[in-house]
Parts: sequence; structure tokens; C-alpha cells
Amino acid sequence: MRARLFAPENRKWWTLAAVAFGLFMIMLDNTVVNVALPSMQRALKIDRAELEWVVNAYALTFGVLLLTGGKLADLLGRRAIFISGLVIFTASSLACGLANGPEVLIAARTVQGIGAALMNPATLSIITATFPPRQRGMAIGIWAGVSAMALAIGPLVGGVLTEKISWGWIFFINVPIGVVGIIAARLFIDETRDTSHEQRLDLPGLVSSGVGLFALTYALISTNHHAWTSAQVLSLFGVAAVALTVFVLLELHQRIPMLDLSLFRDPTFAGSNAVMLLVGLAMFGIFFFNSLFIQNILGYSAIQTGATFLPMTVLIILVAPQAGRLSDRLGSRWLMAFGMLLVTVSLVIFSTLDAASSFWNILPGLVIGGFGMALVMTPTTAAAMGSVPIAKAGVGSAVINSMRQVGGSLGIAVMGAVVATQIHPGTGDPRTQFVTGYHHALYVGAAIAFGGAILSILTIKQVGQEHPTGAPEPAVGA
Repeated sequence: MRARLFAPENRKWWTLAAVAFGLFMIMLDNTVVNVALPSMQRALKIDRAELEWVVNAYALTFGVLLLTGGKLADLLGRRAIFISGLVIFTASSLACGLANGPEVLIAARTVQGIGAALMNPATLSIITATFPPRQRGMAIGIWAGVSAMALAIGPLVGGVLTEKISWGWIFFINVPIGVVGIIAARLFIDETRDTSHEQRLDLPGLVSSGVGLFALTYALISTNHHAWTSAQVLSLFGVAAVALTVFVLLELHQRIPMLDLSLFRDPTFAGSNAVMLLVGLAMFGIFFFNSLFIQNILGYSAIQTGATFLPMTVLIILVAPQAGRLSDRLGSRWLMAFGMLLVTVSLVIFSTLDAASSFWNILPGLVIGGFGMALVMTPTTAAAMGSVPIAKAGVGSAVINSMRQVGGSLGIAVMGAVVATQIHPGTGDPRTQFVTGYHHALYVGAAIAFGGAILSILTIKQVGQEHPTGAPEPAVGA
């Protein structure tokens, strides 16, 4: 039995399992933190802007450095970078749990983002290099299902740890998971890298993209305390516009750019990345404010809040692998479009909630949203990864993941800015004002999701037209 389990033809599945450990830890951290936000706010006495930075410091660092992580994975080896990221993430999780103030916590969350940025593109590029095309969609579906399983378990585990022990334990739980992931990676993952031609890091591109993305998100967060026309907000938007323009110009003229912009000439690659950005904008900001709404307006405990999200995340676990299998056979276009329409409907349903709502009012939005997210995330990822050469799998993975993470970071900032327009301290009921702002944010999210459905139809190629450019490489263990 042992010999059969570890036979060469089964090695790719053990590789997938090893990669899944690191992915599970990243995604667990996302949901655990959301549920614990009110407890952190009370324990550390931090305001709402600092609370947003507890989330944004991680998400923004993650998004800004994903391209660098993907490039390093292609250059130095995907297994080596994956393990390095695991070590950094595990150590910074310990620091987060020991934090005694908002400054230390935000700093440790920033380092967590660095570790996650090294790990995440490596997970998807390892899968792409390991599995043959006929099994790649299913493997990516399992990858997405593991993400959803962490999302499902995270709120419950986080709720129990926050209520029964301390919010710090939501980070301490990453330590044993990280250790297991490091051991599994060394045992089961084969080293792969891009050997096609000369490689180097693009430091000017890294700096310009980082400055631009940071300035853009900080500008949006600043609108919570400053007018949109204030000097600070306009200056930050100006810095973002200049830095991102410089980044594009640099990448167009660099001999070996960090991001080969010619990849975006493929409409499937460009469209799938744009859709992923819109998913992040529409959904991840809403996840943040859903957690605050359910706890602060409906009065649910952390455990009850975690349990409330279970229907959505369990559906993603069950549907995502099947969506990957279908994308292998049918293509991604119509799955993505239908999924984005379901996400739109889900957000509209959430916009009907108020202080008198019950779980049964929330459930339809969770169910429809779970189906929608599963039908979007796996086919979108498969479409993006199927349209780049395997030699560029690290960069391709970094781009699609950075779109999701930057979209999520911007989503929190945009939705926060929309909510803030309805909150006027010292006048009226702050709970009513929050609910009104929450509804307006949901309308914005629904419009963004609907736009993603249209974009999917217009840009994603039919099945049979999706193929990587350039010479394919043999899959490891195929």
C-alpha cells in the first residue's frame, strides 16, 4: 500500500497536497483576521482607520510584491521560494500574536504579506508545471477548493479562539501548520524554474509599481478622514498616477522586464486578470464590512459570525473543483459570466439587510454568492494560466494573484470610502448611518460585478482557443 501511494505516477498529487498546506495557511489567515477585527479593536484600542490597515498592510504588501515573488520563483526555483515564504510567514504570524499595540501588529502583518507574496505565486506555478493540461483545470479547482476550505474553517476556528482564549491565538495557529508545510514541501515538491533565457530582477519596476499601488490605496483610505478634494487625497492620487505610468513605460522598454506586458496582448489573459481585479473589488471589501455589520449591527458573537459564513464557503469547497473540471471541457467564458451574475445578485440581496434582519435573510445571499464565487475563481484562474507559456508560470501566477489581492485591498478602501460618506459623527444614529453606507457600498459592488460579467463575455476565448504561447514544457510527474 505504501509503495503504491508513493509511486511516481502519484507524486504530482502529493505535490498538490504539499502546496495546499501553504495555501491553506494564507487563506486561513484572511478569514480568521476578519472575524477577530472587533476583538482586536477593543483589546488594542485602535480606531477604524487603523483597523483597516490591519487588513490592508497585509493585502497591499501581498499585492505589491506578488510580481517580485513570481519572478523570484521562476528565477531561483519555485520550491526554494515557496519554502522561504513559508518560513517568513510562520515567523511573522508568531510576531502578530505577540503584538501589544497597533503599530507592532500592522508591522508584523506587513511582514506576513511579504511571506505570502513569495508563497502564493509559487503554489500556482508549481501546479502548472507539475500537471499536464488535461488535469490542470481540476488541479486548480482543488487549489481553489483548499482556499475555500480555509475560508470556511477560519471564521469558526477564529471565533472559538477569540472568544475562549485570545485574539492572538488566531495567529499562533499558523505556526504548526507552517512547520508541517515546510516538511511536506521538502519531501514532495520537485524544483522547477524558468531556464529559457537570461533572468534578472527589475528593481525600477518593483519600486515604481510599489509606490503607485501604495499611494492609490492610501489615498482611498484617507477619504475616511479627508475630503476627496483635499490636498492630501489629490496629492496621493497624483503620485499613484505618475508612479504607475512610469511602471508601464519602464516595462515597455526594459530588456528583461519584471512583467512582460506582451502577455496582455492575449485577450484571454488580459480579460481574466481584469475580471479577477473586479472580483476583488466587488467581494473582498464587502467581506470586511459584512463581518462588521453582522457583529456590530446584528449583535452576533465572533463564533456566530464565523458560522454564518459557512454556507457560502462550503459551497465554494464543493463547487470549485467541479467548475475546474467543467472549464477543462467547456472553456471558461460562460462559467465566468454566469458566476459574476450570481455574485451581482448576491450583493443585491445583501443590500436588503438591516438591523432587524435574521440569519434566514442572509442565507440566500450566501448561497448564491457561494455558487457565484466558485464559478468565477477557478475558471478565471485556469483561463489566465492556460494563456501563458509554462516557462512564465511564476509571473503568470503572480499577475492573476496580484489582481485578486490588489483588487481586495482597493475594495476595502473603496467600500470604506463609500461607507464613510454616510457617517457624520455627532449627528443622527451612527448605527443607522453605517447601515445606509453599507447599502451604498453593496450597490457599488453589484455594479462592479455586473461589469465583470460583461467583460468575461467580451474577452475570454472559446474552449479550444485557450493555449499558451511558446513551446510547452513537459509536466513533472505526468
